[in-house]
Amino acid sequence: MAFDGITVAGLCRELQDSLTGGRVYKIAQTDKNELVLTIRLAAERGGGQVRLYLSADPSLPLVYLTKVSRQAPLQAPAFCMLLRKHLQNARIISIGQPGLERIIQIRFEHRNEMGDLCTHVLAVEIMGKHSNIIFLNDDETIVDSIRHVSSLVSSVREVLPGRPYFIPDTQSKKDPLSESREGFFQVLGAGHMEVAKLLVRSYTGFSPVAAQELVHLAGLSQDRSAALLPDSEKEALWQRFGNLISRIREGDFLPTMYCRPGESGRPGVPVDFSLIPLTHYADCVPVPYESPSVLLEDFYARKNLYTRIRQRSADLRHIVQTILERDVHKYDLQCRQIRDTEKRDKFKIYGELLNAYGYSVPAGAKSCELDNYYTGEKVRIPLDPNLTAQQNAQKYFDRYARMKRTHEALTRLTVQVKAEIDHLRSIQNALEFSTTDADLSQIRREMEESGYLRRKYTGRKNEPKKGRARAPQSRPLHYISSDGFDIYVGKNNTQNDEITFRIADGRDIWFHANDMPGSHVLLRTGGKTMDEIPDRAFEEAAALAAYYSSGRSQGKVEIDYLERRNVKKPSGAAPGFVVYYTNYSILARTDISGLREVTG
Repeated sequence: MAFDGITVAGLCRELQDSLTGGRVYKIAQTDKNELVLTIRLAAERGGGQVRLYLSADPSLPLVYLTKVSRQAPLQAPAFCMLLRKHLQNARIISIGQPGLERIIQIRFEHRNEMGDLCTHVLAVEIMGKHSNIIFLNDDETIVDSIRHVSSLVSSVREVLPGRPYFIPDTQSKKDPLSESREGFFQVLGAGHMEVAKLLVRSYTGFSPVAAQELVHLAGLSQDRSAALLPDSEKEALWQRFGNLISRIREGDFLPTMYCRPGESGRPGVPVDFSLIPLTHYADCVPVPYESPSVLLEDFYARKNLYTRIRQRSADLRHIVQTILERDVHKYDLQCRQIRDTEKRDKFKIYGELLNAYGYSVPAGAKSCELDNYYTGEKVRIPLDPNLTAQQNAQKYFDRYARMKRTHEALTRLTVQVKAEIDHLRSIQNALEFSTTDADLSQIRREMEESGYLRRKYTGRKNEPKKGRARAPQSRPLHYISSDGFDIYVGKNNTQNDEITFRIADGRDIWFHANDMPGSHVLLRTGGKTMDEIPDRAFEEAAALAAYYSSGRSQGKVEIDYLERRNVKKPSGAAPGFVVYYTNYSILARTDISGLREVTG
């Protein structure tokens, strides 16, 4: 969910409960658009210190409480020095939100140079590219801001010292906290567009996700036009709208992150977050959090991790995709050429029949009809009238020989190209599951050894081992089944070979998605036979093999499993490539949310 007015309302409630009565101990401007206020909490709120992180970054504006310290520059910027002058040791007297706007107003009380008691307000506006942190006098005159906005930039409102502060009403949206039933019905009756889109356009603080949730709760289709709703459906929507507003007023928030199945127990990219339940995310796993701040910090940390890894792996993914497209095109062309050589035996028969019955073929004939002694049927054979029957036969034999050589060569080539395609797809799958720089380092090394990537030249020939930088270590994933069995999952081909041929015992059970790229999954049996292992352990190991495969989005994947001693690696095979000839199969779901991952 976007950082909408509902999220701000929940965050305001948390900050109000935590920080009111506290005093500003330290102020740091850690970036040109970021502030960190260290607050000493009031004794009645438990004492101690907390950090309030404020960001007006246009790409990612944020506000939350954090325990993480950030490095401040040696020389503080002018805005930071101004805040230190006025707010050092100031007491927080209130934290509020005007309506359901994406604005947090923190009111401070302090004494000036003359010892007089005065108040200031720090307004944090979380509005995308228009985000700002504005310092105000008690008469709502702008003292300064972290980002200056002149009339050349905005014709609606200048954000400059000495200018009056106001909240621009550029879209004429209504405050949902003060909406009446009659006003709500008027909005619906005049809206010739989808209901969710109308709610976003008509009310402050509503994001598309929150509006879609209201429509879903009311049992309406997302593509229904608001103006065409009957009164009964308008009433159902109003009831849901009223329930949501009541929750906001009462501070009844449930901070939750929504993840794809299986991602709740390990780092990965989350789908969304919300402070209200999102029932239309039925295919996601809800992960509850103790507070909005903890939720926001974790959500964006995991999101940034995913984004950073995607950026770092962009060159590898581009190289793999380029080579893969080339190989697929080459493979398709070779397969078509092989199909063209399938008629080669026909030409061999033509030559044999002409050698056997050529005496009956008249000179200069353009074709002849001869008995095929293999099938007993008549065969019409095209002829070159300028050649004798024996010369035509030799021509067909030559043509047969060329097509036979082409077929044999192409058959060998297609096997090699198909193996390379499978290898590249396995690397592509591994890149999707990479979460650390160490994972990418292993994949890069595999691509270098396979010739897909040129090794980086260090300038030192025969470099001694002592002088080499230690490569970051990446280990296979380790899970514990519900029955206490260890399950290992390879995140890339190097780890697949490791768990299959170094970690595994011959009696352990090996799992892999059928006929698609995926991880090797190993269920450690501890010497037990397959009959002694509970079915649930097989199902959970198969679920891991399904989740860590290219068929993850299918919901269910066919998984092959067998004892590890029956898995073989052909000589010279690519990393991660194995063969097996006897196996069992199971249809497994890709949900691994109930499995516990062992970290550290």
